[in-house]
Amino acid sequence: MAVAGWLEAVAAAFQFLTRFPLPVAIDYKDRHFRRSLVFYPVVGLAIGGVLVLAGAALRGAVPGYMAGILLVGLWTAMSGGLHLDGLMDTADGLLSHRSRERMLEIMKDSRVGAMGVMVCVFYALLKVSAAAGLLGNAGMKEMLLLLPVPVWSRAFLVTAIVRWPYARRESGLGALYRTATGKHAFIAFAAAFAITALLFSLPAFGGWSAAALAWTAAYGAAAYGVGAVLASAVSRKLGGLTGDVYGALNECIELVLLLGIAIYRYHAG
Repeated sequence: MAVAGWLEAVAAAFQFLTRFPLPVAIDYKDRHFRRSLVFYPVVGLAIGGVLVLAGAALRGAVPGYMAGILLVGLWTAMSGGLHLDGLMDTADGLLSHRSRERMLEIMKDSRVGAMGVMVCVFYALLKVSAAAGLLGNAGMKEMLLLLPVPVWSRAFLVTAIVRWPYARRESGLGALYRTATGKHAFIAFAAAFAITALLFSLPAFGGWSAAALAWTAAYGAAAYGVGAVLASAVSRKLGGLTGDVYGALNECIELVLLLGIAIYRYHAG
Protein backbone atom coordinates (compact mmCIF):
# COMPACT_ATOMS: atom_id res chain seq x y z
CA MET A 1 0.00 0.00 0.00
CA ALA A 2 1.33 3.49 -0.85
CA VAL A 3 2.23 5.87 1.95
CA ALA A 4 -0.59 8.15 0.82
CA GLY A 5 -3.06 5.31 1.40
CA TRP A 6 -1.91 4.90 5.00
CA LEU A 7 -2.08 8.64 5.62
CA GLU A 8 -5.60 8.74 4.25
CA ALA A 9 -6.53 5.86 6.56
CA VAL A 10 -5.16 7.75 9.57
CA ALA A 11 -7.05 10.87 8.54
CA ALA A 12 -10.24 8.86 8.04
CA ALA A 13 -9.97 7.40 11.54
CA PHE A 14 -9.53 10.84 13.12
CA GLN A 15 -12.22 12.50 11.03
CA PHE A 16 -14.77 9.81 11.81
CA LEU A 17 -14.07 9.33 15.53
CA THR A 18 -13.15 12.86 16.62
CA ARG A 19 -13.75 16.53 16.08
CA PHE A 20 -10.04 17.29 15.91
CA PRO A 21 -9.42 19.90 13.19
CA LEU A 22 -7.87 17.90 10.39
CA PRO A 23 -8.32 19.82 7.11
CA VAL A 24 -7.76 16.88 4.79
CA ALA A 25 -10.21 16.17 1.98
CA ILE A 26 -10.69 12.45 1.33
CA ASP A 27 -12.77 10.86 -1.40
CA TYR A 28 -14.11 8.20 0.93
CA LYS A 29 -14.33 4.65 -0.33
CA ASP A 30 -14.77 1.30 1.42
CA ARG A 31 -11.02 0.81 1.65
CA HIS A 32 -10.60 4.01 3.64
CA PHE A 33 -13.01 2.85 6.33
CA ARG A 34 -11.54 -0.66 6.36
CA ARG A 35 -7.93 0.51 6.61
CA SER A 36 -8.78 3.17 9.18
CA LEU A 37 -9.75 0.50 11.72
CA VAL A 38 -6.16 -0.36 12.60
CA PHE A 39 -5.61 3.27 13.64
CA TYR A 40 -8.50 3.37 16.13
CA PRO A 41 -6.12 2.83 19.09
CA VAL A 42 -3.99 5.70 17.77
CA VAL A 43 -7.05 7.94 17.85
CA GLY A 44 -7.65 6.73 21.40
CA LEU A 45 -4.05 7.60 22.27
CA ALA A 46 -4.54 11.17 21.03
CA ILE A 47 -7.74 11.51 23.05
CA GLY A 48 -6.06 10.01 26.10
CA GLY A 49 -3.12 12.38 25.77
CA VAL A 50 -5.45 15.39 25.74
CA LEU A 51 -7.28 14.02 28.79
CA VAL A 52 -4.04 13.61 30.74
CA LEU A 53 -2.89 17.14 29.94
CA ALA A 54 -6.32 18.61 30.71
CA GLY A 55 -6.56 16.63 33.94
CA ALA A 56 -3.10 17.82 34.99
CA ALA A 57 -4.18 21.42 34.38
CA LEU A 58 -7.51 21.03 36.19
CA ARG A 59 -6.39 19.16 39.31
CA GLY A 60 -5.82 21.64 42.09
CA ALA A 61 -6.99 24.54 39.91
CA VAL A 62 -10.71 24.03 40.50
CA PRO A 63 -12.74 21.95 42.99
CA GLY A 64 -12.90 18.19 42.41
CA TYR A 65 -16.40 17.88 40.98
CA MET A 66 -15.99 20.96 38.82
CA ALA A 67 -12.79 19.43 37.45
CA GLY A 68 -14.61 16.15 36.83
CA ILE A 69 -17.43 17.86 34.94
CA LEU A 70 -15.02 19.87 32.80
CA LEU A 71 -12.90 16.81 32.01
CA VAL A 72 -15.89 14.66 31.04
CA GLY A 73 -17.28 17.56 29.00
CA LEU A 74 -14.01 17.79 27.08
CA TRP A 75 -13.93 13.99 26.73
CA THR A 76 -17.39 14.02 25.15
CA ALA A 77 -16.67 17.04 22.97
CA MET A 78 -13.60 15.44 21.42
CA SER A 79 -15.83 12.84 19.75
CA GLY A 80 -18.64 15.29 19.05
CA GLY A 81 -20.91 13.23 21.29
CA LEU A 82 -20.90 10.48 18.66
CA HIS A 83 -20.58 7.58 21.08
CA LEU A 84 -22.84 9.08 23.73
CA ASP A 85 -25.56 9.50 21.11
CA GLY A 86 -25.14 5.81 20.29
CA LEU A 87 -25.50 4.91 23.97
CA MET A 88 -28.77 6.84 24.25
CA ASP A 89 -30.21 5.38 21.03
CA THR A 90 -29.23 1.87 22.09
CA ALA A 91 -30.82 2.35 25.50
CA ASP A 92 -34.05 3.59 23.92
CA GLY A 93 -34.21 0.55 21.65
CA LEU A 94 -33.16 -2.24 23.98
CA LEU A 95 -35.08 -1.00 27.02
CA SER A 96 -38.29 -0.66 25.02
CA HIS A 97 -38.62 -4.47 25.21
CA ARG A 98 -40.27 -4.55 21.79
CA SER A 99 -39.69 -6.89 18.86
CA ARG A 100 -36.30 -6.92 17.16
CA GLU A 101 -37.61 -4.95 14.19
CA ARG A 102 -39.25 -2.35 16.41
CA MET A 103 -36.11 -1.94 18.54
CA LEU A 104 -34.07 -1.27 15.41
CA GLU A 105 -36.64 1.31 14.27
CA ILE A 106 -36.51 3.08 17.62
CA MET A 107 -32.71 3.18 17.53
CA LYS A 108 -32.81 4.71 14.06
CA ASP A 109 -35.09 7.53 15.24
CA SER A 110 -33.08 10.72 15.75
CA ARG A 111 -35.23 11.70 18.72
CA VAL A 112 -34.11 10.65 22.21
CA GLY A 113 -36.64 8.92 24.45
CA ALA A 114 -37.05 8.69 28.21
CA MET A 115 -34.87 5.58 28.57
CA GLY A 116 -32.04 7.18 26.63
CA VAL A 117 -32.17 10.29 28.82
CA MET A 118 -32.21 8.29 32.06
CA VAL A 119 -29.29 6.10 30.99
CA CYS A 120 -27.34 9.17 29.82
CA VAL A 121 -27.87 10.98 33.13
CA PHE A 122 -26.86 7.94 35.18
CA TYR A 123 -23.85 7.37 32.93
CA ALA A 124 -22.74 11.01 33.13
CA LEU A 125 -23.06 11.07 36.92
CA LEU A 126 -20.93 7.95 37.26
CA LYS A 127 -18.30 9.18 34.83
CA VAL A 128 -18.08 12.62 36.43
CA SER A 129 -17.89 11.09 39.93
CA ALA A 130 -15.12 8.71 38.88
CA ALA A 131 -13.19 11.49 37.13
CA ALA A 132 -13.60 13.82 40.12
CA GLY A 133 -12.44 11.10 42.50
CA LEU A 134 -9.35 10.51 40.39
CA LEU A 135 -8.53 14.20 39.96
CA GLY A 136 -9.06 14.97 43.63
CA ASN A 137 -5.94 13.19 44.85
CA ALA A 138 -3.94 12.42 41.74
CA GLY A 139 -0.39 13.27 40.81
CA MET A 140 0.89 13.14 37.24
CA LYS A 141 1.63 9.43 37.58
CA GLU A 142 -1.99 8.73 38.51
CA MET A 143 -3.24 10.97 35.71
CA LEU A 144 -1.35 8.80 33.23
CA LEU A 145 -3.65 5.92 34.17
CA LEU A 146 -6.28 7.68 32.05
CA LEU A 147 -4.21 7.41 28.89
CA PRO A 148 -5.04 3.78 27.94
CA VAL A 149 -8.80 4.09 28.60
CA PRO A 150 -9.85 5.50 25.18
CA VAL A 151 -7.14 3.37 23.53
CA TRP A 152 -8.69 0.08 24.66
CA SER A 153 -12.31 1.14 24.14
CA ARG A 154 -11.62 1.94 20.51
CA ALA A 155 -9.47 -1.12 19.97
CA PHE A 156 -12.38 -3.31 21.03
CA LEU A 157 -14.66 -1.61 18.50
CA VAL A 158 -12.63 -3.23 15.73
CA THR A 159 -13.18 -6.66 17.28
CA ALA A 160 -16.90 -5.91 17.64
CA ILE A 161 -17.11 -4.93 13.97
CA VAL A 162 -15.35 -8.11 12.86
CA ARG A 163 -16.71 -10.63 15.38
CA TRP A 164 -20.45 -9.86 15.40
CA PRO A 165 -22.70 -9.47 12.33
CA TYR A 166 -24.27 -6.19 11.31
CA ALA A 167 -27.91 -6.18 12.40
CA ARG A 168 -29.54 -4.05 9.75
CA ARG A 169 -30.47 -5.33 6.32
CA GLU A 170 -30.23 -1.90 4.75
CA SER A 171 -26.98 0.01 4.52
CA GLY A 172 -26.13 2.07 7.56
CA LEU A 173 -23.07 3.71 9.04
CA GLY A 174 -21.88 0.46 10.58
CA ALA A 175 -22.21 -1.33 7.24
CA LEU A 176 -19.22 0.61 5.92
CA TYR A 177 -16.95 -1.82 7.77
CA ARG A 178 -18.38 -5.12 6.54
CA THR A 179 -15.18 -5.99 4.68
CA ALA A 180 -13.04 -5.79 7.83
CA THR A 181 -11.25 -9.01 8.81
CA GLY A 182 -9.65 -10.63 11.82
CA LYS A 183 -6.33 -9.12 10.73
CA HIS A 184 -7.66 -5.65 11.44
CA ALA A 185 -8.92 -6.72 14.87
CA PHE A 186 -5.57 -8.32 15.75
CA ILE A 187 -3.57 -5.26 14.69
CA ALA A 188 -5.83 -2.96 16.73
CA PHE A 189 -5.46 -5.21 19.78
CA ALA A 190 -1.68 -5.41 19.35
CA ALA A 191 -1.46 -1.62 19.02
CA ALA A 192 -3.45 -1.10 22.23
CA PHE A 193 -1.31 -3.67 24.03
CA ALA A 194 1.94 -2.06 22.84
CA ILE A 195 0.81 1.47 23.77
CA THR A 196 -0.20 0.38 27.27
CA ALA A 197 2.90 -1.73 27.83
CA LEU A 198 5.13 1.17 26.80
CA LEU A 199 3.27 3.50 29.16
CA PHE A 200 3.77 1.22 32.15
CA SER A 201 7.42 0.74 31.21
CA LEU A 202 8.13 4.42 31.83
CA PRO A 203 10.46 5.26 34.74
CA ALA A 204 7.50 6.75 36.63
CA PHE A 205 6.06 3.24 36.89
CA GLY A 206 9.38 1.57 37.68
CA GLY A 207 10.47 0.64 34.16
CA TRP A 208 9.80 -2.60 32.36
CA SER A 209 8.78 -5.35 34.78
CA ALA A 210 6.19 -8.03 35.40
CA ALA A 211 4.02 -5.31 36.93
CA ALA A 212 3.97 -3.43 33.60
CA LEU A 213 2.75 -6.56 31.86
CA ALA A 214 0.17 -7.17 34.59
CA TRP A 215 -1.23 -3.64 34.28
CA THR A 216 -1.42 -4.00 30.51
CA ALA A 217 -3.18 -7.35 30.79
CA ALA A 218 -5.63 -5.90 33.32
CA TYR A 219 -6.70 -3.10 30.98
CA GLY A 220 -7.06 -5.50 28.05
CA ALA A 221 -8.96 -8.13 30.02
CA ALA A 222 -11.38 -5.56 31.45
CA ALA A 223 -12.02 -3.88 28.10
CA TYR A 224 -12.43 -7.04 26.06
CA GLY A 225 -14.26 -8.93 28.81
CA VAL A 226 -16.87 -6.21 29.31
CA GLY A 227 -17.11 -5.54 25.59
CA ALA A 228 -17.60 -9.20 24.68
CA VAL A 229 -20.31 -9.74 27.31
CA LEU A 230 -22.24 -6.65 26.23
CA ALA A 231 -21.82 -7.26 22.49
CA SER A 232 -22.98 -10.86 22.83
CA ALA A 233 -26.03 -9.86 24.86
CA VAL A 234 -27.04 -7.13 22.42
CA SER A 235 -26.41 -9.35 19.40
CA ARG A 236 -28.76 -11.98 20.78
CA LYS A 237 -31.52 -9.37 21.02
CA LEU A 238 -30.93 -7.59 17.72
CA GLY A 239 -29.43 -10.34 15.60
CA GLY A 240 -26.18 -8.38 15.38
CA LEU A 241 -24.76 -4.96 16.17
CA THR A 242 -25.31 -1.49 14.69
CA GLY A 243 -23.42 1.79 14.55
CA ASP A 244 -25.30 2.95 17.66
CA VAL A 245 -24.27 -0.18 19.52
CA TYR A 246 -20.62 0.41 18.62
CA GLY A 247 -20.90 3.82 20.26
CA ALA A 248 -22.61 2.34 23.32
CA LEU A 249 -19.87 -0.27 23.66
CA ASN A 250 -17.21 2.42 23.54
CA GLU A 251 -18.92 4.41 26.30
CA CYS A 252 -19.52 1.37 28.51
CA ILE A 253 -15.91 0.18 28.24
CA GLU A 254 -14.60 3.65 29.02
CA LEU A 255 -16.85 3.90 32.05
CA VAL A 256 -15.84 0.51 33.44
CA LEU A 257 -12.14 1.25 33.00
CA LEU A 258 -12.48 4.70 34.56
CA LEU A 259 -14.45 3.31 37.50
CA GLY A 260 -11.81 0.63 37.97
CA ILE A 261 -9.06 3.26 38.10
CA ALA A 262 -11.02 5.44 40.53
CA ILE A 263 -11.76 2.52 42.85
CA TYR A 264 -8.13 1.43 42.74
CA ARG A 265 -6.97 4.93 43.62
CA TYR A 266 -9.54 5.17 46.42
CA HIS A 267 -8.26 2.00 48.10
CA ALA A 268 -4.61 2.74 47.33
CA GLY A 269 -4.90 6.06 49.12
